[in-house]
Amino acid sequence: MSDKATLLREADEAFTELRRAIEGFTDEEMRRIWLGTWGVREILIHISGWHEAMAPALGRIAKGEAPYPAGTYDDFDAWNARFVQQKAGVKTGDVLAELDASHRQFVDAAAAVPEPHFAPGGAAREPFEGAGAGHYREHTAQIRAWRQPAADR
Repeated sequence: MSDKATLLREADEAFTELRRAIEGFTDEEMRRIWLGTWGVREILIHISGWHEAMAPALGRIAKGEAPYPAGTYDDFDAWNARFVQQKAGVKTGDVLAELDASHRQFVDAAAAVPEPHFAPGGAAREPFEGAGAGHYREHTAQIRAWRQPAADR
């Protein structure tokens, strides 16, 4: 299997695991703050925000352009806060729908990028892994740990 196909498959598999990790949460549980100033809802908003930022970046890579101007995303914390702030009033159901739609757009944008850009060191590899499978796994692990009863932690 090619690097690109492997990365696309891994992103979909890790996204499925993320969705499983949040199954059954009530709106109250989604909003409960437990990770700094965030709950599950804010984590999902931030994931969608990175999808929405990286999908056009992947499109530019596909055209042989730079994904974004140097330094654009150097302050991840500021971007994360901005993504969450922009969706402060959005209903949890809509957050979930946006997460699913943004993942699909993100993966579709990656699928349109030529294979060589996914080789180790290729222009698409880091942005795709950073906002895709690696990102999903990071937050899935946090959510699963939080879901464990206190006695099991």
